[in-house]
Amino acid sequence: MRTVYAAGLGIGDDHPPRIMGVLNVSEESPYKPSVFDDPADAAAYVDRELIDQGADIVDVGLESANKRFDVLSAEQELDRLDTAIESIASVSGDAVFSIETRYHEVAKKALQNGFDMVNDICGFADPQMPEVCKEYDVAVAKMASPPDLARPGAVEDVDDIYEALKMNGLTDKTIVDPAFGGWSAEKTLEDDRETFHRLREFRGLGQPILVSINRKNFLRDVAGRSTEAALPVSLAATSMAVERGAHVIRTHDVAETRDAALIGKAFSRRRVRDDELGISELDVTTRGDAKRHLERVGGDTNHADKAVTRVVELRKLSESEHTALTTAAGNAGAIITGEIGATLVIGTHGAFEQIAQAIPPEFDRLTAVFVELSEL
Repeated sequence: MRTVYAAGLGIGDDHPPRIMGVLNVSEESPYKPSVFDDPADAAAYVDRELIDQGADIVDVGLESANKRFDVLSAEQELDRLDTAIESIASVSGDAVFSIETRYHEVAKKALQNGFDMVNDICGFADPQMPEVCKEYDVAVAKMASPPDLARPGAVEDVDDIYEALKMNGLTDKTIVDPAFGGWSAEKTLEDDRETFHRLREFRGLGQPILVSINRKNFLRDVAGRSTEAALPVSLAATSMAVERGAHVIRTHDVAETRDAALIGKAFSRRRVRDDELGISELDVTTRGDAKRHLERVGGDTNHADKAVTRVVELRKLSESEHTALTTAAGNAGAIITGEIGATLVIGTHGAFEQIAQAIPPEFDRLTAVFVELSEL
């Protein structure tokens, strides 16, 4: 996993989770407490509600990303940028300032006037964006999007999100964002939940991960909460996201989110590292995780079937079922141990697939269990 430095701020596995607070200079933004058109008021808000509460990064938005509003042109964003520039110049606290834009012209002017990094919500749909970021040697968050400046985040399927993040390449200082939220009419809550389930897969890109999940619908819907009452579900998801590999959390609830992120980091699984030898144990818990890393290094993705070992307990096998399973597991290279009533089977996805194929047809329910295990 590459470490990215944003104006000296380390982002990656070797650093604490970073909190990205939000300031908007767009009157259309739905979160009104973060919206300002007066630079002095904006600066006071950034100091008091973001930096003093633990924000490492302040992301400044020039327009609402809500799909109900018309997309601003680069010229319209540039008109608003002056307010953003004046606002951050008046901030007394220390933070990395990020400009949220889809246009390279806006990014360039912002970087020339005090901003430290870019948050590209259209994922390099403007092909000159990565070149500007390389020219100024800055970190850039790249949100998964189609190659269309008018449709940020409009990607639904997890595999398509992954491919969208690869579109137009990655700079050495790219932070990837899998685009949670209702960016398109086609995107469902279940799409977001599936992306969250498979968040570890995005580590296969080898770059730090940013998530923006604060009070999002796919979380609120689980608990039946309104936006106003959704802080607890956001914090629970924040801890889970960090444990699954997220490095930057974008939020309006800075202090609470910081605490939740630190808990997620503290209780993440310990992995073996040796920097001198260049050894890193990868965070792989599913066959999909393994496949992404194999793709990254040019390996044979068929080996993903052997990458993850699972342990299954079976307590109600008949003697004939136990005998059939023992034979099938042995032939598949899996471990079967214990007695009837307390049997453990230990094996890879590939081994479970072979077991499912070898169990005699009269034990169809047992076969179905191992088919399901081989597909997870």
